[in-house]
Amino acid sequence: MSASSNDRTKVIDRARTLRRNQTSAEAKLWRVLRDRALNGLKFRRQVPIDRYVADFVCFEVKLVIEVDGATHSRHDEVARDAARTAMIEQSGFAVLRIFNADIYDNLEGVRETILAAAERRDTV
Repeated sequence: MSASSNDRTKVIDRARTLRRNQTSAEAKLWRVLRDRALNGLKFRRQVPIDRYVADFVCFEVKLVIEVDGATHSRHDEVARDAARTAMIEQSGFAVLRIFNADIYDNLEGVRETILAAAERRDTV
């Protein structure tokens, strides 16, 4: 089910707001992804997909990266994330969830995980 034009405008406005107000974990990961720094892959941040705003998207390999904070371990957030992931996957994307703690504590490992996921998508 696609969003109406009014809903689409709201999602675009939300994406713009999120780009202006990124979390510190998102900012740290963006420094790794921006300007084709990860093996030449172009990532965009805060991209509307259907009624959701994905944190980072690489259209070349149809990969979405979601950065999850501590609240994403609560039962209600887990259910909301599952619905969001299902909708994004229906649009043809793979979703990779990365926890804030991993970005802060193991950025190189996060980089390698993203690269491996992108390479898997590129060969599909």
